[in-house]
Amino acid sequence: MNALEIFIFILNAIFCVPTLASITRFDYWWVRGFDFPRVQISILILINICLAIAVYEFSSPWSIFMLGLLVFSLAYQFIKIYPYTPVAPKQVQSYVGEANSNHIALLVSNVLMSNSDYDKLIQLTKRRNPDVLLTLESNAQWENALSCLESQYEYQVKVPKDNRYGMHLYSKYPLEDMRVEYLVADDIPSIHGKIILSDGKKIGLHCLHPRPPSPSESSTSTNRDAELLLVGRELKREDDSILVFGDLNDVAWSRTTRLFLKISGLLDPRRGRGFFNTFNANHRFFRWPLDHIFHTKDFTLMEISREAHIGSDHFPMYTKLNYTPVAKSEQNGLKASDEEEDWAEKKIEKADPNKNEI
Repeated sequence: MNALEIFIFILNAIFCVPTLASITRFDYWWVRGFDFPRVQISILILINICLAIAVYEFSSPWSIFMLGLLVFSLAYQFIKIYPYTPVAPKQVQSYVGEANSNHIALLVSNVLMSNSDYDKLIQLTKRRNPDVLLTLESNAQWENALSCLESQYEYQVKVPKDNRYGMHLYSKYPLEDMRVEYLVADDIPSIHGKIILSDGKKIGLHCLHPRPPSPSESSTSTNRDAELLLVGRELKREDDSILVFGDLNDVAWSRTTRLFLKISGLLDPRRGRGFFNTFNANHRFFRWPLDHIFHTKDFTLMEISREAHIGSDHFPMYTKLNYTPVAKSEQNGLKASDEEEDWAEKKIEKADPNKNEI
């Protein structure tokens, strides 16, 4: 191999690292960080394939091996993101029928605690008029600013915090048995309870914002993974209608989120419709889906939308669902293997959670 081929070979090897790291189950922050930018990684791998084809003379078996590894890496990345492209099958059916009172509209917004553009979220809420508003990273200042919505949203759960893990839940529908839990960490709250629709149907609510793996937050993904998997395991034991939503600090296509969906039996309305990247709102070419709304099989989708910039580093997500019991037998979720469920239990145990049930 000549000098140019050696340079391209090294470059190719570097861009294979994200795929090889993602295949492992190491939970170090820098390994799990490769789960996030799969679209961007795919583009870079494709560029490297083009460079390899253009530069290699293929006189060495190493060049053939590297091209094969690049193709494998691209295929691996594509398989992960494919379910969230519009050409993939939809996991959640679109609601077809006349308007009724069995719907629930949710607006989820990580407001960014330091963001003071309160009016942007207030105006968005008034325009979209959701039945439920959940804010993440909201502190006492945000609570005070959003007090103007309280006449419209009679039922509230407020957990103001100055550590970027505060959350506020506002609802037009009555709330029941609401409680704030600290499942894995003493400073990371989550909200759990039930919401009662206008026809009297009770829906389980679970609002989450686990700590992400990052050098400034946590050296591993253990606590985040454990919180998601603990909730997923507990929901599996319920036979109720359920909604799980919030900033999960994990992408839709990661091993942990897919396992959460498998063990909980919940559905993701984005599958087959698009990425709906919500973070980072300030960087157009570095975005991925961190804010989620999952639900049981007895809901169909009326509308899903990523909303306009509100001054935060996250875009708000709006989702409108219809309670459609007949869809329960027509919609299929993902299934966890025995090995996956065993791995989930080990992840939960490793985190030594404050609670083992919700």
